[in-house]
Amino acid sequence: MSTPTRIIDQDEHGIRPEKISTNARKVIERLHQAGHLAYIVGGSIRDLVLGHDPKDFDVATSATPEEVAEVFRNARLIGRRFRLAHVRFGREVIEVATFRGSGEGGEDEHRELEAGRLVRDNVWGSEEEDARRRDFTINALMYDPETATIRDHVGGYQDLVDRYLRLIGDPVTRYREDPVRLLRAVRFMVKLDLKLEPETAGPVVTMAPLLHDIPPARLFDEILKLFLGGRAWPTYQALVKNNLWEPLFPGLFDDPSEPPVLVEQAMKNTDDRIAQGKPVTPGFLFAAFLWAKVETRAEDLVAEGMAPVEALAAAGEEAIVAQARRVAIHRRFSTIAKEIWCMQPRFRKRRGKRALKLMSERRFRAAYDFLLLRALENPDLQELADFWTTIQEVDPDERHKMVSPDGRGKRRRPRKRKVVN
Repeated sequence: MSTPTRIIDQDEHGIRPEKISTNARKVIERLHQAGHLAYIVGGSIRDLVLGHDPKDFDVATSATPEEVAEVFRNARLIGRRFRLAHVRFGREVIEVATFRGSGEGGEDEHRELEAGRLVRDNVWGSEEEDARRRDFTINALMYDPETATIRDHVGGYQDLVDRYLRLIGDPVTRYREDPVRLLRAVRFMVKLDLKLEPETAGPVVTMAPLLHDIPPARLFDEILKLFLGGRAWPTYQALVKNNLWEPLFPGLFDDPSEPPVLVEQAMKNTDDRIAQGKPVTPGFLFAAFLWAKVETRAEDLVAEGMAPVEALAAAGEEAIVAQARRVAIHRRFSTIAKEIWCMQPRFRKRRGKRALKLMSERRFRAAYDFLLLRALENPDLQELADFWTTIQEVDPDERHKMVSPDGRGKRRRPRKRKVVN
């Protein structure tokens, strides 16, 4: 059933004009001057209504990509499935998309479906059609900076007030068009602390296998959004609850609802670091996710006569190749994971120059943090973890004594360190 368009003024929505990107306002002003409609759309308006600071601002317009390029010399046209214009202002890029239509009621070479999945969509439409073809109602709000009003064609503003996450249209059809919406539903639900509207939630579990049809490279991009948004642990729990973890990481844990302590703590520590504004790397999380499989396989290879470091390297490569069939881990992150794994046996060598050299290596801190996580699962590693904690805290003279062949350096009880990555 069609929802009447609602205009929400500033007194109600509360968005302060200074919160809107100056460059986004410039883009809209120039498009208006050229005779086109244009609004700020999507997640930025949603976030501003909820009191969050958006990371970027997108614009939707009645102008085609080619017409946008005529207005802005610094515009760059990108995309095949969704053709867009990027307008650059220094380091800020404003993404400008043409209003899209449903493509219903006629044949159009610019819209393609395969087994119900949308693979190409460049059907231009009206402002209202564009709002109705977006995924969730809360992402379909349009903001006009000239009047400081929100234009709501789908009831998204009330859903924000009610803290509901609702798909636009028939959920089964929308999930089949793009199964990644299953993951987006979980991400927005957790990130924004929303409730899944019952009809939106209903098909999620049964349609989870559709994720097998998504290219592994695209799933990798979604994994980064899911786990590097500051809510990794609750996101993981929601994925498991909705049967969405196994299609992404099949067979890693005997019972995904009770993952290894190392994995749980790695996610919680990642969330802590993001909350503190500290850097994180997906490589550490992938090292944690795959560790149980890598460790078991490496033990088998050691039993066959392979050296521990080489065994971990071989087992790690096997695990990464197998995982790439579902989620294609970028090489720079898989390399970090392998370096973390392969440094673990080296922590047992605490004497001589090799110990000091280990501390100077680029991945030492990440590998040390990983050792602390391993000690949570294996108490036999705690004394080793304490040694490497202490040696980082003492002065250089005492450090050299600690790694001397007789190990007679003065020892002091290490400070209790919180495991971080």
